[in-house]
Amino acid sequence: MGTTQILGIILGITLVSPQLLNAYAVPGTAAADIPFWDFGLFQLDKIGYQAQVIPAMLAGFLLAYLEIFFRKRIPEAVSMIFVPLFALLPTIIVAHAVLGPVGWWLGDIISNVINAGLTSSFSWLFSFIFGALYSPLVITGLHHMSNAIDMQLISSFGTTNLWPMIALSNIAQGSAVLAIIFLHRGNEREEQVSIPSTISAYLGVTEPAMFGINLKYVYPFVAAMIGSGFAGMFNNIMGVRANAIGVGGLPGILAINPKEGGGWLAFGGAMAIAVVVPIILTVIFEKQGIFGKKEEVAVATAAVTPQATQTTSTENSANQTTQVEPFYAPGEGTIIALESVKDPVFSTKIMGEGFALRPTTNQVFSPVNGEILSIFETKHAIGILTKTGAEILVHMGLDTVELKGEPFNVHVTVGQNVTPQTLLADMDLEKVKATGRETDIVVVMTNNEKMADFKLDHQGESTPGLVIGEYKVKGH
Repeated sequence: MGTTQILGIILGITLVSPQLLNAYAVPGTAAADIPFWDFGLFQLDKIGYQAQVIPAMLAGFLLAYLEIFFRKRIPEAVSMIFVPLFALLPTIIVAHAVLGPVGWWLGDIISNVINAGLTSSFSWLFSFIFGALYSPLVITGLHHMSNAIDMQLISSFGTTNLWPMIALSNIAQGSAVLAIIFLHRGNEREEQVSIPSTISAYLGVTEPAMFGINLKYVYPFVAAMIGSGFAGMFNNIMGVRANAIGVGGLPGILAINPKEGGGWLAFGGAMAIAVVVPIILTVIFEKQGIFGKKEEVAVATAAVTPQATQTTSTENSANQTTQVEPFYAPGEGTIIALESVKDPVFSTKIMGEGFALRPTTNQVFSPVNGEILSIFETKHAIGILTKTGAEILVHMGLDTVELKGEPFNVHVTVGQNVTPQTLLADMDLEKVKATGRETDIVVVMTNNEKMADFKLDHQGESTPGLVIGEYKVKGH
């Protein structure tokens, strides 16, 4: 929220201070023995919030809003003293007096609902829902509350049927990333994230898989949720239980009670479901464009690791250089800013910085000097690598991946060197318009981590080869 992190850390410390009665000790402490603050008009229990997530979240929101409020109203000369004081002090009081108890109450409701669901006659349905929704809980941090529920189940029954589903959710997230590795094979930049995150998820830590890959594309995350749901349902039907909580993922089988329910064999079957279903669904979702935009997937799968070479550059430091290259108009028409493109994948610059051309002729020329790296199977987009290592995507029309190449005639081949005078392709504007799609030619630099600066100096009417801006690329 753009506020001071150290204040949040201090606030968190006050919620788990050793001077407070530890939250785990509350159930075994008599009401008369619980320590309290005496403010005269009222008393406040000195209770910590270990294993509680909601109180910390509520308190964090209040602290952030108060800091923003006072930062706007307190003069900058004294803000360093008074903003932290006026934001933190009342938040600590409200956190212990109101937000903490309310958050604890909400956490108890969630715990009771889960416990009731696992022991009801509809436990098979609840297990599917819990298995599917556990991953979204991880995003919020609320999954930590499941540990307390597991411990309570183990205390009451000797085993828990909740934790095996958590281990299966880890496996499902890793399997979805495994499918992405297969689908996007050859994308070396993505594999630097996807391969280690798959291993991590299979060993019980899913955050790298979820935040690095699955949430980026959405559809593998949904596929993993569905696979986890079916695996959890099968696990519950077979009566699989765990002796303890511990490392999730594939090693989770070590905690399974071999004598209750289906034991190791049944859990092995649930693990197989958590592997196979997410992989199959991820492949289907990508191929059909379900839960994800085909354009974004296509751009991602076409990414190629650049083999950059040095060119004339301006030295910025001992090791860092910035290389400048011009952008040329890719055809005849009107140059527009990327924000004006009627597609959020491009207008919000998810794919990278750049510009667009609203063409008046069918001819599409290269916007840079470089080498053809990739030509999409559907012919609607071409990837170019410049000598400075910039990856340039020339995307012809919006949502034209659906047209399966029909309006396009490509004139270049992979490995061919191109200049602004090189005709890349012909796009039949009338055919594209007849489908109800826009004909904008979008030019973006997809490896934005290498871009130091981008300037669009010309908007409006253009002709092929006209210099319309420049970009700076970081080099070493």
